[in-house]
Order: sequence, then structure tokens, then C-alpha cells
Amino acid sequence: MNPELYLTADGSHTLYIKELDETYHSRNGAIEESRYVFIDKGFNHWRSLYPEKESIHIFEVGFGSGLNAWLFSELAKSLSLSIHFSSIEKFPISPEIAATLNYPEQLGFDETGFHELHQAPWNQAVSIHSRFQLKKINADFLSFDWNSTPTIDLVLMDAFGPDKQPEMWEAKLLENLFQALNPGAVWVTYSSKGEVKRSLRNVGFNVERLQGPPRKKHMLRASKP
Repeated sequence: MNPELYLTADGSHTLYIKELDETYHSRNGAIEESRYVFIDKGFNHWRSLYPEKESIHIFEVGFGSGLNAWLFSELAKSLSLSIHFSSIEKFPISPEIAATLNYPEQLGFDETGFHELHQAPWNQAVSIHSRFQLKKINADFLSFDWNSTPTIDLVLMDAFGPDKQPEMWEAKLLENLFQALNPGAVWVTYSSKGEVKRSLRNVGFNVERLQGPPRKKHMLRASKP
């Protein structure tokens, strides 16, 4: 797959995959979507439940452009807890493609940190700074060995949508993931598909349908009892 640069409605870039007719982030706003879904409705919700925790293990499905990892890396600098961020990606983009994305310009952060994420080696944990450890996993989510990762507190489900890659959202995979979560862990995604909600409930999650990010009606958040 050869991703192409795509300008979203909030002025930030995403990448477009012609073979799937799909973008890595919402066309309505890449940065807006990531902040709203994964930080506000995901991390901030988890933090409100566990304010005493000193660290969190976040697992992201789909490293993609690296936007989510970078937002969390920058967020961690202002937090009183450490973030251990694991992200699985079968088809990594090249650092050269990453360098064309305008996230540093849009966010006003030092671009060095963004490039460090993309240049970090795969399949080993790397300390990006004192409060953010990154492990990029170059593997297939469909056959991932969950015994190879510590138990998880927060899942960012940012794979391509269930209408484009339904195999990524199958109940069996959600069940495997469920078993890898700590009790009380949070799972969050931009999708609001009814079949995803039913699969989550069948696996054992408590599921909420929330107001979606800008120009999107709904999204899903789930938790492990």
C-alpha cells in the first residue's frame, strides 16, 4: 500500500490508502479526532477513575501516522504519571513519509520529538523521555501473541474501520484482547458500528455509546468489569 498525503478539515494531514478508499484519520479533522476520542474520552476517562495510579500501559491498534503516540508523548510531559505506550502496526510508513505530515506545524510542538517516534527501532521498548516509553510492534494484530505484552490499562482501537477491514474487529480478536486487559481497563474507538458494540458486549465488556468527535454522531467506549 502506498499512502498519499490528505488534508483534513481541521488543517491537519492524514494519509489516504487508495486500495481501501480509506484514510488513517477522520477526514473531518485528524488532530481533533485523536484528541477527542483517545485523549478526552479514553485517557481522561481512565484517569478520572484511577487518579492515584502512577503509571499506565496503553496499547494502540494501528501506529499509522504516529499522531496518537506523539499526542500522548507530549501529554505525558505535564502529567504526574508515566506512560508505557505499545503500538502494533503491520505496515509501517517510512520516516520519509512521516516527515511530510504537518503535525508539528499544526500543534506548535518541537518536531524533533515526532521524528524520534518514527525513527525509534521496532520491537523494543525505547524511552522517548522520562515519562514516556514507546514500544512499536511490527506484527499482525490477527495473530498477535498477547503473552508477549504486559497487561493493559487502556486500548486505543484505531484500526481501519469495520466496513473496510472487518477481520480486525472480529469477536475472537476482541476476546483475546479482553483477556490481556487489567480489571477496570478502558477500550475506546472512533467507530460506533452496531456489530462492534454487540461483539464487545458478548465478549464481556460494559459498553457505552458516546457523542462522537466533530461532525461525527457517535463513538464507542467499553470497560472490563
